[in-house]
Amino acid sequence: MRYLIILFFLLWFGFSGFSQYTISGKITNENNQPLTGSHIHTKYISVASDPIGEFELKGLPKGELRVFISYIGYATKDTLISLTSDVVLNVQLKPLATTLNEVTVKQEVDKTSKTSTSHQVKKEAIERASTQSLADALKEVSGVSLLKTGSTIVKPIINGLHSSRVPVISNQVRLEDQQWGTEHAPNFDINAAGRISVIKGASGLQYGGDAVGGLVVIEPLILAKDTLFGKTIISGVSNGRGGAISTSLYKGNQEGWRWNALTTYKYFGDREAPNYVLSNTGNRELNFSGTLSYSKNNYELSAFYSFYNAEIGILSAAHIGNVTDLYNSIQNQQPYVIDDFTYAIKSPKQAVQHHVLKLNYNQKLDESSSISTFYALQFNHREEFDLRRGDNSNKAALDLELATHTMQSDYKKEWEKLELKAGVNGMFQNNFANPKTGVRPLIPTYVRFDAGLYGIGSYEINEKLTLESGLRYDFSTIEATKYYLKSRWDERGYDADFASIIVGESGNQWLTKPSFTFHNISGSMGLRYDFGTDWKWFNNLSLSNRNPNPSEFFSDGLHHSSGQVELGDLRLNKETSLKFSSSLVKKWTDFSMEINPYVHQITNYMFLKPIGFETTIRGAFPVWEFQQTDARLVGIDFNSQWNINKNWLHRFSAAYVKGQDVDANQPLIDMPPLTISNTIQFKKPEWNQLILEIQSESVFRQSRYPDFNFTTNIVENGELVPVEVDVSTPPKEYQLFHFYSEMKFKTFQKADSSIAFSVQNMFNTTYRDYLNRQRFFVDEMGRNIQIQLKFNY
Repeated sequence: MRYLIILFFLLWFGFSGFSQYTISGKITNENNQPLTGSHIHTKYISVASDPIGEFELKGLPKGELRVFISYIGYATKDTLISLTSDVVLNVQLKPLATTLNEVTVKQEVDKTSKTSTSHQVKKEAIERASTQSLADALKEVSGVSLLKTGSTIVKPIINGLHSSRVPVISNQVRLEDQQWGTEHAPNFDINAAGRISVIKGASGLQYGGDAVGGLVVIEPLILAKDTLFGKTIISGVSNGRGGAISTSLYKGNQEGWRWNALTTYKYFGDREAPNYVLSNTGNRELNFSGTLSYSKNNYELSAFYSFYNAEIGILSAAHIGNVTDLYNSIQNQQPYVIDDFTYAIKSPKQAVQHHVLKLNYNQKLDESSSISTFYALQFNHREEFDLRRGDNSNKAALDLELATHTMQSDYKKEWEKLELKAGVNGMFQNNFANPKTGVRPLIPTYVRFDAGLYGIGSYEINEKLTLESGLRYDFSTIEATKYYLKSRWDERGYDADFASIIVGESGNQWLTKPSFTFHNISGSMGLRYDFGTDWKWFNNLSLSNRNPNPSEFFSDGLHHSSGQVELGDLRLNKETSLKFSSSLVKKWTDFSMEINPYVHQITNYMFLKPIGFETTIRGAFPVWEFQQTDARLVGIDFNSQWNINKNWLHRFSAAYVKGQDVDANQPLIDMPPLTISNTIQFKKPEWNQLILEIQSESVFRQSRYPDFNFTTNIVENGELVPVEVDVSTPPKEYQLFHFYSEMKFKTFQKADSSIAFSVQNMFNTTYRDYLNRQRFFVDEMGRNIQIQLKFNY
């Protein structure tokens, strides 16, 4: 570690001197004939090749430089050059043709901001996570943690914030899928992602003004014309004794038509901790997505459809019949239910279906301007099943249908140094809570309407300095139809403030029509300064506003899939966030690093607080209540990569966030602890592209936490005895080791394959994660061995 620290400071203060270099060469076709007029460009200068195919780029600075070479009818060449002296670059372009072994694939990048850094998840990491979730793939980004409900329901935390504070944008469409729940993972098949970017901070104004925590932007693969290829990934895992298969096919032709299709199937049984089975934690998935598009020189039409279908078991040990057993389970650190391994998924469980249909039209107005318009329909059906008897045993206890209609139009105009983007969007959403469940729904029927408009401008003052600013206005209104138990209504003290929303009465319940309207202004200002090509400095100040989501407003009762009672509050106000983030990025030939400190002030920060136990006809459950406070989050992320030599590579990342409840002068609940990751990788291309990798993941104990312990009564020797329930103390620190290996083979003339072997939690370590909602009941998963076969054809 000492040598890394010394190297870090040497590189930190070692600014490279500025030099000017030249790239020259010749562009030819497959027959070595010169391609006159080929276009060669970099970020600094562009030229055309002369009549004999030669070109020259002068006055280029030292460092890494991307060079693009294109000619009509030929595949574009994209190459990265490290300039430490003059370079001769002779390139032979290949014609676009329908072949299987020479495919040109490009990824459409919608850069949300030029003055804040985005972090890309590598294609290799996406493929490794083929059997897992979107959040599992994001974990490799420093500053991203995981919020879990057991071992199968995972969602991302960015710099300490999660759920509706971190919108997920898939193919330009914001996923609307009951994302308010802490145990509701994004309804997305990781295998459908071509590129994933993590944006830390509210810099994506075109997607909304409420991205308090950040954005996850997922982009599909975009094909060049006249291509045909496919990919199949088959995975088998030991923990859960199951596996997955995902296969996709992509086709494009010279006439402008392109299509692709992907399907994924996953099947797993109970997961296992090192010492026992995690009963009822199996899951199933059957997913499909496909795109059809037609493009000409100045426009493109496309249609996209995806279907996500999952059944997820909920840990049996999280649903307990009485307060005494619940208390003993938490105190003794032993699960209340341990059954033999099975593939069966019993109640409690979730069943989720999510449909997305998108129609898109892009029009190029001229060489420097374009307009894009799309309509998207999303339909999400969520069922949550509790332990019920008799005729209700197979009936969902919560049945929600969420339909969302979205329209958005974006205009973009570019000048030599100025770029402007503006847009308008509208969204209509209807949530239907099926009353036939026989249970008062946790989330009621509601109607919501949103409208917004934004403008973003960036100006390149010179080659080193770029300024950017944006402004957005959002209007939102929501109206619900909800029954409240009269006892709960009085307990919450609603009569004094909300008597006017009572519109009816049914026995011991009030029928209410709560309605809320919000007007929000969001904005951002940023600056990027390039110190030559070695150092880049990004600064961003962003203002965002997030309205309370339906869960925070209306929750009232047992959340069946999480095994806890949740109480919303009609008095909640919108969150207002002000965040300053600064990133310093340095890239040498063999070493790169990024350091990202930030300060985040949030007024009316909403959080779930444990307040006690409640006994229902179903059993005893912990009670969590939504409350508000003013909060401050201060943190820092760091990551580096060192190419030690042509065979060895070292990656390092660390993330720390300090969350403070300013009003109560105490730490915030559920803040990620300090996390450090070290990865050593060995590559030997001559040995069938061999990769061997060891990763160490160190998670420290969270020493800053609020004391939300409470007192309850349990039965001992036939008498009620008051006891303190410790729901606050975080578990101890832990360190995990993971292994990954891969080799590639040429199986046929136009196809190749690879085999990967990996082990998660190599030493079968027993531990509990502070950010797992089920840490009160069971340990985390033990060792997991995976074998993965990948075929490209």
